[in-house]
Amino acid sequence: MKIALLSDIHSNIQALHACLADARARNVARFAFLGDFVGYGADPGLVVDVIIEHVAEGAIAVRGNHDEAIYSNSIYMNDSAMTAIEYARQVLTAAQTLFLRNLPMLVREGTCRFVHASAASAEKYPYIDCPSAAQRCAEASEAPHTFCGHVHEQLLYFGAPGAKMTLFRPTPGIAVPVPSHRRWVALIGSVGQPRDRNPKAGYTIFDTDRNTMTFCRVSYDHFATAARIREAGLPESIAYRIEHGF
Repeated sequence: MKIALLSDIHSNIQALHACLADARARNVARFAFLGDFVGYGADPGLVVDVIIEHVAEGAIAVRGNHDEAIYSNSIYMNDSAMTAIEYARQVLTAAQTLFLRNLPMLVREGTCRFVHASAASAEKYPYIDCPSAAQRCAEASEAPHTFCGHVHEQLLYFGAPGAKMTLFRPTPGIAVPVPSHRRWVALIGSVGQPRDRNPKAGYTIFDTDRNTMTFCRVSYDHFATAARIREAGLPESIAYRIEHGF
């Protein structure tokens, strides 16, 4: 079975639709959404409705720090991010906000763990930005395959159980073998705001039958998305990042 893993959509409905269409064209059977559905972009309500629809059909969804910021003041945000959160608070319905509040932090399913930031102290949203952080995540996960978002890049860490982990930078479109005798921590990329100087939307496919991961990039009209951000009165810096991919 192929599972499409999507994270950090950040109210970018155009990128989300593009990734979902690409995944269906690749015969994906199931979806997992790893948080940060809102924030930054101009269409939080539309994005949350898509997630709600997929969850009703059996998709996995977990909560991200931007999702939690909708109903909590304990999450630190810089000024531009906080402006987008305030915007989302105004446009989201009570039902959409309740959906975000009720999302789990981590989902365990078979040999897989699904989480926004890290399986280690998931509620604190730590960044996996080095092999030691990936190792802490893998040890807390206690599973061969752990899927995370949060860092807005596509990276893969691996190692034997209990051993130091190694960073691997995957090539988009090339299937990577991920046998279960090792530990794998996959940073699946960002649908709505990639930060690797490539504006294409990013998501990942895990093939449970072949034990492979394929990191995907998808073109969409990111200039139209940037225009929507400007029309909504959100910070120019957010629109600029969408246009340039960082």
